[in-house]
Amino acid sequence: MPAIVLVGAQWGDEGKGKATDVLGSRVDYVVKFNGGNNAGHTVVIEDEKYALHLLPSGILTPGCTPVIGNGVVVDLSVLFQEIDALNARGVDTSRLVVSADAHIIPPYNRTLDKVTERFLGSRRIGTTGRGIGPTYADKMNRIGIRVQDLFDEGILRKKVEGALELKNQVLAKVYNRRAVTVDEVVEELLSHADALRPMVADTALLLAKALDDDKTVLLEAGQATLLDVDHGTYPFVTSSSATAGGACTGSGIPPTRIDRVVGILKAYTTRVGEGPFPTELNDESGEFLRKTGGEYGTTTGRPRRCGWLDVVVGRYAQRINGVTDFVITKLDVLSGLETIPVCVAYDVDGVRHDEMPMTQSDFHHAKPIYEDLPGWSEDISKVRTFEDLPANAQRYVLAVEEMVGQRVSTIGVGPGRDAVVSRHDLLG
Repeated sequence: MPAIVLVGAQWGDEGKGKATDVLGSRVDYVVKFNGGNNAGHTVVIEDEKYALHLLPSGILTPGCTPVIGNGVVVDLSVLFQEIDALNARGVDTSRLVVSADAHIIPPYNRTLDKVTERFLGSRRIGTTGRGIGPTYADKMNRIGIRVQDLFDEGILRKKVEGALELKNQVLAKVYNRRAVTVDEVVEELLSHADALRPMVADTALLLAKALDDDKTVLLEAGQATLLDVDHGTYPFVTSSSATAGGACTGSGIPPTRIDRVVGILKAYTTRVGEGPFPTELNDESGEFLRKTGGEYGTTTGRPRRCGWLDVVVGRYAQRINGVTDFVITKLDVLSGLETIPVCVAYDVDGVRHDEMPMTQSDFHHAKPIYEDLPGWSEDISKVRTFEDLPANAQRYVLAVEEMVGQRVSTIGVGPGRDAVVSRHDLLG
């Protein structure tokens, strides 16, 4: 059975849980392969709303095994807060599996993240202050702490000591903050060890055996293509690989076992944090999209920046990820608009760009070139077949499909699990 990669095709918050819901009971494993609790997604089940940050969305699907892969950075306090909150609502979390190789976010990295962002001032990146970036930096600097280290106190203490030799110099001498003691860090981390131990496994081996046994594995990205540390709008990006390539390194599943790549594309565009955003609307249209779409961050509560759909970004995401199927979400938000502008290219200092500009400077100066598509007035939230969509809604989907260069297989027309229109099977 297939391994399917699910990626955001914009700057995040596209509604990746919608595709997970469409696949439903046919998915045996859902694997989070990058990021941490710096992002989140909201899943609506029978009018019940669940906000997830660190846990894979598969935690809400009966019979599905949710996996936190080695590419994730884990804040243990947040992990157990989420587990406890779901347990209190009657959700079975006993199937959760956590990679022994996943890195842990220690308390000193949360502190460093916040003070560094404040220090940058106008040059800030717009991080969530959750310690994600410093923990990935530790991983690359080989001073990180992994889940498996919690089960050998001697190793854990040595690693914390090594990390704090550097971190305390920065905290005390650069930021004038209190130095952190080894004991307090070790004590906090070890307080979670007993509860965590039963969940920990060699997840790469687990997933390889699952694929050998014809199980369906869904690899779920945190963040999105334009936030990828290599392929996003650097430096206004996250600290991990949020594209399809990151699914392999973040899970241990080789590229030869990936069957499909599903790209999630919101019917308009949003962004949280700093950085360029060519189609951003700072007017009543932007406010309409924000209010109608409920565009406020799941993790931070920050109002999202809103703009029209950018198919230059969509084409880029298709190319970088090798998208085989697109899912368009929140098409219902556009209902009631007389015309709907779509960005089809950029003007950069008088030069037309049909693809993403090569340099950061050019992208900062990119101005959208729009094509207006006719809107529709009908409520589409109850529609379940493509043919029953208003003619102009169908034209919008087909126009986007042609512009991004790959088929649109599923369309989200409302917040509920069943509020979808399926044109093609995401597994076939």
